[in-house]
Amino acid sequence: MPTTPLPSAAACTLHDAGQDWDAIRVPRSVGLAAMTILGSHCGAIVEDPLSSVVYYFVPVGTAADWDVVNTRPLGVGAAVTIPPARRTAGPGPHWRMWPGEDRWLTDPAALRAAIDDAFGPRVGEDQKASASA
Repeated sequence: MPTTPLPSAAACTLHDAGQDWDAIRVPRSVGLAAMTILGSHCGAIVEDPLSSVVYYFVPVGTAADWDVVNTRPLGVGAAVTIPPARRTAGPGPHWRMWPGEDRWLTDPAALRAAIDDAFGPRVGEDQKASASA
């Protein structure tokens, strides 16, 4: 995985997406709710408190087909700031879920479902469900 050291006290590195993983950028509140929903099925998560987002890591190629509202897929041509291994609190980017040796990836279908659940019903969906019942 190519890395570029960043000039910061946090000792973070910049990793290119689309090589070992793609990433999904999610608003912090929704991303943390999705983390709770995923439970033990959750892979690594980096939180960036400055941008108020979290990054989930998914298999390479996922970004090309990702179309979940209010999220942003990051594939080839994008990069994610990766904190040092034991950095689990800010300031700056830090691990919300440490990957260990082999827990980087979250299943994209499970992540999509968890994000949908975390966002809750869309405006009008609950009315449609009531009307069809």
